[in-house]
Amino acid sequence: MEFWNNIYAHFDPVAIHLGPVAVHWYGLMYMLALLSALYAAKWFVKKDNLGFTHQLLDSYFIWIEIGIVLGARIGYILFYDPHLDYYLSNPWQMFNPFLDGTFVGIRGMSYHGAIVGFLLGTWLFSLKYKMPVWGLLDLVALSVPIGYIFGRIGNFLNQELVGRYTEVPWGIYVDGVLRHPSQLYEAILEGLVVFLLLYMYRHKKKFEGELIALYGFFYSLARFVAEFWREPDFQIGFVYGEWMSKGQALSILMALTSLLLYILIIKLQKKG
Repeated sequence: MEFWNNIYAHFDPVAIHLGPVAVHWYGLMYMLALLSALYAAKWFVKKDNLGFTHQLLDSYFIWIEIGIVLGARIGYILFYDPHLDYYLSNPWQMFNPFLDGTFVGIRGMSYHGAIVGFLLGTWLFSLKYKMPVWGLLDLVALSVPIGYIFGRIGNFLNQELVGRYTEVPWGIYVDGVLRHPSQLYEAILEGLVVFLLLYMYRHKKKFEGELIALYGFFYSLARFVAEFWREPDFQIGFVYGEWMSKGQALSILMALTSLLLYILIIKLQKKG
């Protein structure tokens, strides 16, 4: 497994150069994640006869994509970036893809921030089009994990969010240190496993909105477990003792929120 252990030494995170612009594999994986989630949603609409039009899904996709990008970037600044004061004073710099005149792209995205942006985009979309959203959110719950697989593969190819030190034979050398390929663990746990659970359960759901609440809980549990193999953010470290990372703390909060959402939807269904 020597080639695998040293794969970063043989791999360029830049896919192609378009003049002065370097197109990274991460960016390509991010686009693939978004498109795969959209087409997975359209496939479920057709397979399960869910009643949404493709035009509606295309419009919804645009709304939530804007929310996800804004939420992910702003969330990273608020939750993880050590230069928060600078960005609060210069908010336009949050989305500046240039560093000292060189195009480097936008680095630093928070999944939990993306969730907030996604929910806000969904709420605004429902207000504009005057439509109930629980069925739509259940469709999102089925589709997002597919895209998430490609997103984590993008993290791996971009050589970021690296794992903790290990001695397992499938470890990856990062700057001379053998580490868990934790991005791939997350792709499996947070993407594939969550998708399979929801896919198998979808015809047994008891009410509209159940799948999105379950997604939030399953994802949080998977993320909490996967973080044990992921190196904590260097600028933050552990937030509790010598074991809980910021991602795990946010996952606990998200899991509790998902359980409260589950209970709230049940109560709303009874009142309706």
